[in-house]
Amino acid sequence: MEKFSYEPNGYNRKEVNDFVVDVINQTEGIIKKCQEQKIEISRLKDELSHYKEIEASLKDAIMRAEMAGDNIKKLAREEADVLITDAKHNASRIVNEALLKAEKIEVKAETLERNIKVLKRKLKLIVEQQMAIVDEIEVLEIE
Repeated sequence: MEKFSYEPNGYNRKEVNDFVVDVINQTEGIIKKCQEQKIEISRLKDELSHYKEIEASLKDAIMRAEMAGDNIKKLAREEADVLITDAKHNASRIVNEALLKAEKIEVKAETLERNIKVLKRKLKLIVEQQMAIVDEIEVLEIE
């Protein structure tokens, strides 16, 4: 606290006036600083609001990206399942076709074996008949 010197009619006017001017200047400085701080607070509130909007947008974008990623994973799994199912069906079809071809080839092989046996018998018969003819010719020549 400021102490003023005494004069015949009270305190020293110059000291008091200087003190009052100093208080006024300080008060005006404080008021000016408060106004600047109010402006700064308002600006910071606007900036904070803007950043909150950006944060909300980013959160929304992240959630959408995660959902899209989940959907993509789900679709990829479904597509993979479809491909696997198709591959299994194709494999089964190919195996069945191969079995049918193998069965047809077996039937043809059995038929060929029977035909060979029949042809062997016929050929043997023909050879035996020819041998009999040769034997007859020898008998005729001898007689």
